[in-house]
Amino acid sequence: MNNMKNKFSIKDLENLTGIKAHTIRIWEKRYSLLSPKRTDSNIRYYDLASFQKMLNVSYLNNNGYKISKIATLKPKEIPALVREIASQTNLESHAINSFKLSMLNFDQALFYNTYESLLKDKSFVNIFYDIFIPLLTEIGLLWQTNTITPAHEHFLTTLIRQKILINTEFIQSEAKPNSKKTFVLFLPDNEIHELGIMFLNYQIVSHNFHCIFLGQSVPMESLADILNYYDDIIFLSYFTIKPLKEEIDNYLSDFSESLLKKSNAEFWILGQMLNSIDMDNIPPKIKCFKSIQEVTDNLI
Repeated sequence: MNNMKNKFSIKDLENLTGIKAHTIRIWEKRYSLLSPKRTDSNIRYYDLASFQKMLNVSYLNNNGYKISKIATLKPKEIPALVREIASQTNLESHAINSFKLSMLNFDQALFYNTYESLLKDKSFVNIFYDIFIPLLTEIGLLWQTNTITPAHEHFLTTLIRQKILINTEFIQSEAKPNSKKTFVLFLPDNEIHELGIMFLNYQIVSHNFHCIFLGQSVPMESLADILNYYDDIIFLSYFTIKPLKEEIDNYLSDFSESLLKKSNAEFWILGQMLNSIDMDNIPPKIKCFKSIQEVTDNLI
């Protein structure tokens, strides 16, 4: 069975390329830039080749090329010009487009080749900050607008997870913790979005701290035993979709009562659900961060 997404609505093209649907229609009429196809029921759609072309057109347009100039280029000249520009400047945008194309085609080879080409100029940390974080933010929006399926998202995040694991294993083999602090990384019940906390695990280990990574969906009560083993603990969690908005203040209150009041432990948290926290009434020894970079800066 061919699971490749090969039919795109004009709204899909807008979401994937950043070019407004109204603009795409104007470019079609004025420059014959695309030739949409029609289903048996006469519904317009665009094929994969059209999507690839619009990714390249968007890239060139964002790099100062007028659409009137792009429209005069031959089909083979457009991707060639994109590669030429990407080799000189704006590598990030080109890489993000390549990763999106990899995701839509379930193309592992393209993902690996794009990643390896980035390593020639960037470290793993820079790739994560400059490429993967903006890419994942965009993927989240594409998923919310039904432009991509959960299968596409899982395909891409699994490959990124592999890269985090490989790099983490490498630094763990050489790690020499020089601090008495122990970081305990976990996600709350029913929270499964772990890429952020996995990268934080990498960053904490690379800064020579002792780190215990517990992963997804960890019940609060199971954390209590760790207090018997270490004296200076920082619990760290990433709230992407859990706890729910109406439950988050109670979660923090329970965490404080159960794990913080009778210990030297702290609790560091980040993630989009922090927008639902009552910051004026946050319990003591709980610290909120706006980004992974802010947490990393706090380690130094």
